[in-house]
Amino acid sequence: MIRISQLKLPVSHTKEQLEKKIGKVLKSPSASFSYEIRKQSLDCRHKNDKMFVYTIDVKIKDEQKIAKKVNNNNIMLISEKPYVFPEPGQEPLSCPPVVIGSGPAGLFCGWYLAKAGYKPLILERGEEADKRQKTVENFWKNGILDPDSNVQFGEGGAGTFSDGKLNTLVKDPYGRNHEVLKRFVEAGAPEEILYQQKPHLGTDVLIGIVEKMRHDIEAMGGSFRFRAKVTDLRFEKGVLKEIQVNDREIIPAQVCVLAVGHSARDTFEMLYRRGLYMEPKAFAVGLRIEHPQSMINMDLYGEEENEFLGAAAYKVTHKCENGRGVYSFCMCPGGYVVNASSEPGRLAVNGMSYQARDSRNANSAMIVTVTPEDFGGEGPLRGVEFQRKLERKAWELGQGKIPVQLFGDYCKNQTSTALGEVVPCMKGEYVLANVRSVLPKAVGDSIEEGIRSFGKRITGFDREDALLSGVESRTSSPVRITRDSELLSNIQGVYPCGEGAGYAGGITSAAMDGIKIAETISKKYRNF
Repeated sequence: MIRISQLKLPVSHTKEQLEKKIGKVLKSPSASFSYEIRKQSLDCRHKNDKMFVYTIDVKIKDEQKIAKKVNNNNIMLISEKPYVFPEPGQEPLSCPPVVIGSGPAGLFCGWYLAKAGYKPLILERGEEADKRQKTVENFWKNGILDPDSNVQFGEGGAGTFSDGKLNTLVKDPYGRNHEVLKRFVEAGAPEEILYQQKPHLGTDVLIGIVEKMRHDIEAMGGSFRFRAKVTDLRFEKGVLKEIQVNDREIIPAQVCVLAVGHSARDTFEMLYRRGLYMEPKAFAVGLRIEHPQSMINMDLYGEEENEFLGAAAYKVTHKCENGRGVYSFCMCPGGYVVNASSEPGRLAVNGMSYQARDSRNANSAMIVTVTPEDFGGEGPLRGVEFQRKLERKAWELGQGKIPVQLFGDYCKNQTSTALGEVVPCMKGEYVLANVRSVLPKAVGDSIEEGIRSFGKRITGFDREDALLSGVESRTSSPVRITRDSELLSNIQGVYPCGEGAGYAGGITSAAMDGIKIAETISKKYRNF
């Protein structure tokens, strides 16, 4: 196979123009080759000459001869090995593996176990995706919170109500990343996610995808239980024996995958009582910021709208004078700020986009890393209590509504009394308030300094009427459930997995970790 890199075309190009360019580079007619786009990125350095930059894999006769004839530094011969799931091991299983949680980690772990013949049982405390969607929308409209089925819990996990970003910085020598994207495409995602530099799936698309993956798992012999909250694990001499569901039902278990998500605080408490080794972990907290999407487009594209590029995204970081770093996180072009609470009397926000990314505002989290030294208290769950204190303040400030503040008032540490030109795009009710009062001083000061710095890079970023809302506290898990070289916890048979266990940071990396756990189980145990 021949790989062509740095192949550039205007953003308005057609498929025929791409094929013609490939043929020109290889000095071959388009009818003589087939090709696959492996990567597409955007070069906006010249606003009047924006280009897509491609990496293309080409299959053609006499590849070595052609590569030698072309003699181009951007052309090389490659041979890629396909992803291979390991063959089953020999240790017998007395009962199917149990996967706790149906977020990306649990869903992908379950899919690969089902495909390999292990008939996994997947337990989910929340509802199926379609029912969950109605429950969440009712919460946003009427403020009625279901603690077990909400933005954080339910089929698809927290990523279902997000911008659905699929890019990851995790190194991937085994091909799991491409496997994740392929599974999404097979479940209904657009093929473009296989090669886009920053692929995403909106909430409206994700709901159908996770439902399709569930049906596929069931067709391959797996099973699901919804409204099935795991309330206890039972061991004998350090070996898993049983799982308790909803405080009453007992399920025999030899293998259990803990893919519980980053907000399963009651589950963390149960696991800690049961003696699973865990430790507090650094994460980040802050606020959401909203700007007009047309302003972000103008800065990055040089125009307020471009039909070929859609809503523009940004990523910014700043090192503060106090030594802390502030950075954008989970940027949602054309998105919404959402009430993402999961506990009564506490409020957290997140960002979400639909596939079209067509709301009038861009939003992202402005967050600052906090470490166990910031948490106070004792024990591995002190990061959870740190989150809860911030969320309690936010809830009390808005009486259950999302507190919102103009950046100008944030800098003056005063309550906002009126909106400017930026009008919130939110799911859930909001109220004007002094959001800065929720944050620890070091975090609040860092965010102000960071936004001022970002205003020097993105025109208008530090405008007085930019909207801040909070609190953003669920950026990643506040704990890490320790696992050994065989990916086991200190309890035999229990496999911590994904973002909730502290081993991932987003949809793709969590799904990859789920595949990794499925591989580990397969190498050890005989299937059915």
